[in-house]
Formats: sequence, C-alpha cells, structure tokens
Amino acid sequence: MNSVASAVPALSRARRAGALTGVSLGYFMVLLDTTVLSVAEPDLAASLHTSMAGLQWATTGYTVVFAALLLSAGATADRFGAERVFRAGTAVFALASLLSSLAPNLGALLVLRAVSGAAAAACVPASMALIARLYPDPAARARAISVWAAVSGAAVAAGPIVGGALVEAAGWRAVFLVNVPLGLLVLALTWGQAVRCPRGANLVDWPAQTAAVAMLALLTDVLIAAGAGAWVHTAWSAGGLGIAVVLFVMLERRSQAPVVNRTLLRSAPVRAGLLAGAVANFALAGVLFVLPLLMQRERHVSALETGLAFLPLTVPFAANPPLTGRIVARTGPRPPILAGLALLAAGGTVLACTVFTEGAYVWLAAGLLLTGFGISFVLPALVAAVIGAAPHGTAGSVGGLLNAVRQIGATLGVALMGAAATADTGWSLLLSAGLCALAWLAFALTPGDTPQ
Repeated sequence: MNSVASAVPALSRARRAGALTGVSLGYFMVLLDTTVLSVAEPDLAASLHTSMAGLQWATTGYTVVFAALLLSAGATADRFGAERVFRAGTAVFALASLLSSLAPNLGALLVLRAVSGAAAAACVPASMALIARLYPDPAARARAISVWAAVSGAAVAAGPIVGGALVEAAGWRAVFLVNVPLGLLVLALTWGQAVRCPRGANLVDWPAQTAAVAMLALLTDVLIAAGAGAWVHTAWSAGGLGIAVVLFVMLERRSQAPVVNRTLLRSAPVRAGLLAGAVANFALAGVLFVLPLLMQRERHVSALETGLAFLPLTVPFAANPPLTGRIVARTGPRPPILAGLALLAAGGTVLACTVFTEGAYVWLAAGLLLTGFGISFVLPALVAAVIGAAPHGTAGSVGGLLNAVRQIGATLGVALMGAAATADTGWSLLLSAGLCALAWLAFALTPGDTPQ
C-alpha cells in the first residue's frame, strides 16, 4: 500500500460514496449559483429598483471574487487542510445565501454575493483534493472525478429551470434560499470520519491576491460604467485599474508564491487553451444574462417559461460530455475544441439574427442548441488540452488557472454583453459570435498540435 493510501482511514464503500456525494453536491451548489440567477433578473430589478448596471453587478459580484481567488485557492487548501477549507467554504456559502435572500437593498446583496464568491473559490480546489484522498487508487479516482466533473454540466443545465421555477413560486429571494438546505446536506455528508487532509507549508501571497481581486473588480466596473454612459465614473475606475495593475505586477515580481505561474504562460498551446476557455464562458454567461431580460421584458414570457425555453441550451451539458470524452480519447482534444468554438460562433450568429428579425422561438431554440453543443464540446476537451500542454508537474496549477480564466471570461461576458445590450441585444450576441470566431482562429493557428 502506498503512503497516500496508508494515510487514509479505512472507510466503508457506503461512507466513501456518501463523502463523494457530499463533495460533488458542494461543487454543484457553487456552480448552480453562476446560472440560477439569470431568469430572476427582471424580478430582482423590480424589487430592488435597480438598473442594468446593478443587475450586472448582482451577477459579476459573485464571479469577480470567485475567479480571482481561484488563482490561490489550491495553495490555501493545501496549507490549511482541504477538508477544513471545504467545510468552511460550504458553511459560509450557505450563510451568505441565506442573508442574500434577506438583502434589503442592492448594496447589501452585492457584498453578500462577493462573500459567496470567496466561499465558492474555497470549495472547488478543496473538493478535488478531498477526492484524491478518498480514492488513492488511480482507477477508482478517475471514476470518482468523472462523477464530480459530470456535476458541472448538471448544475449549468439545472440553473435556468430551477431558477425559473423558484422565481415563479416565490420571487428572486427563493433563488438564494435553495442553497441553505443544500449546504447543510453537504456538511452532513462530509462531516465526521471523512478523510482528513494534512496541512502543508505552501505560501499564499495575500497582498498580491488582494491586488488581483481589485484589478478584476475595477476592470469590470470600467466596462459596466462605460456601457451605462457614466464617463466620470469610468475615468475614476480606469485610474484605479491602472494603479491596481501596477501594484499587482510589482507584488508578483517580488513574491515567493506568485498568484500566476508565469511558466505556464510561456506555452503557446496553454495560452490558446486559456483563451478558448475564457471565450466559451464569455459566450455562455453573456447569453444567460441578456436573453432572459429580452424574453421577460420584451416578449413578456414568465420566469418559468424562460427557464424552460433554455432547455435547448442546457440539455447538451448533460448528454454530450460522454461523447466528447470518447472523441478526445480517440482524436485528442483539438478537434472537439475547434468544433465547439465553431458551433458557438454559429449559435451566436443565429441568436443575433433571430433577435434582429424578431424571429420565432424555433430559431432561438436552434441558436441555443448550437451554443449548448459548442460549450459541451469545448469545456471537457479543454481540461485535457491544457493539462496535456502544461510543463511536467504543473497540472494542478494549470487546472486552477483554467478555472479562474473561465470565470474571468464569464465576468467579462456579463459586463460587455450587458453593455452592448443597452443598444440592442442582437449586437451583444454578434459580439459573442465574433469573439468565438477569433478564438477558433487563434486556436487553429497555434503552432504544433496540442498534446494528447
């Protein structure tokens, strides 16, 4: 028996499966929060009397902090013990969700969304470390990770439908309340004799990490303010962004534990993969932000009907990943990534044309279906692509960087597509299609094949 296995307490199959279920549900919970709010936007805006910019921050307040802290969350889990970080993150997430449902105004909601984003960042890498301890055997671990990863598709698929049903029944506040019993269940399943992970000596550069959060938050604020035509606000935020960038660069150069592993960025295939991941999440988050507003405000569709209307987008997340996995095993990750980016560009174009011409739902469904298949081809293959292209011994770092970049893409998708939608939703969708086409070109022109 190897040293890792011998360090793991003997657990029954049922106890181990229960812990895996709890870890997977924790992942489901934090990813559900990235999509479940989409169909609640009009009700939230009416209740809190907020503008488009307020709605954008209600969404990006979560993803800004989530994205930036993911860069160091793995090192944090290693330093303080993965199970401690995971349980603390889950408990804070559930509490912040409960308080979000009681938020009296937009300002309070934004603060609580940021707290939820920090808690989510604590959960994701810690959950991977817990699985590695629960399943020391490589074959069993691979099966467990496939279960854990499949949950991400289920969360994205469930988000609009669950959100629509909750908003229809009890308003936008119910969207946050659903996390409370879910969080308690996660804690119950992972408590007690579940695997305990040792603490490590990894350093976390908190000043640099704080500068990273400020940098991404100020970039988002610049885009949102510019989209709203608030030019004085934009100028102040742009100045703050410049200061944050300079501070971050200075701290990173002096750091003994840099937030970003610069070695990874020297690989052209890794850079192309990160770009593809950011653009894919840009397209997904942007579509989920602008289309519910269009459907409920202009087409007068209910929240539940809006959630159901997104089925063509979300069903491929549940159905397609096994097929993508077989394609990656046979051909490598490059073909499905290129196919997925092409589908995303085509889907965005169809959606834009449908909005411009006020076309029937069947065309909207076609655009959503193309987008859903595009995402479900790109994202699973990207994990294999960037890990295969990363230097030896950096798989964990590149995985964390990919997750962070994806959430940054989602943040920018809401900010930029929301800003473009103030002119016309069709233009925001064309923006998404154009970026996907450029990402396809960049990936196709990357020298050499992405390692398989």
